[in-house]
Amino acid sequence: MSVKKDIHSILRRPVVTEKTTVQKEDTNQVVFVVRMDSNKIEIRRAVESLLGVKVTAVNTLIGRGKTKRLGRSTGKRSNWRLGRSTGKRSNWKKAIVTLAPGEEVEFFESLDELDEAEVGEE
Repeated sequence: MSVKKDIHSILRRPVVTEKTTVQKEDTNQVVFVVRMDSNKIEIRRAVESLLGVKVTAVNTLIGRGKTKRLGRSTGKRSNWRLGRSTGKRSNWKKAIVTLAPGEEVEFFESLDELDEAEVGEE
C-alpha cells in the first residue's frame, strides 16, 4: 500500500549554503531536500507548480546518514565504557533543479526588503 504524494509533501526545504548560493547565481540552479521516494518527474512538477518557474533539468542524489556514537565513558577508566552504542542518522535525498534562462527563485525576498529599509533609515 503506497502513500499518495501531493506536491506540497515532495519538497521538504531549500538548501541554502554558500555553495548553493553561488550555484544559484552562476548556473541558475536551486537545491532542495526532497522525499526519499520521489522521482525526477514528480520533483519537476512540484517545483513548476509551487514556485511558478520553468524547469529544464533535475538531478538527484542520496546523502547517506552518518554513523554517530552515543553514550559516555568514565573518567579514570577510559577503556571501560558505560552505555556505549552507535546510531545512524537517516538517509536523505537532494534535488538539484536547473531553471530555464531568465527564471529566478528568491527564498528570502523579505529579508532583502528589510535590509533596504534599514539602510534608508540611517
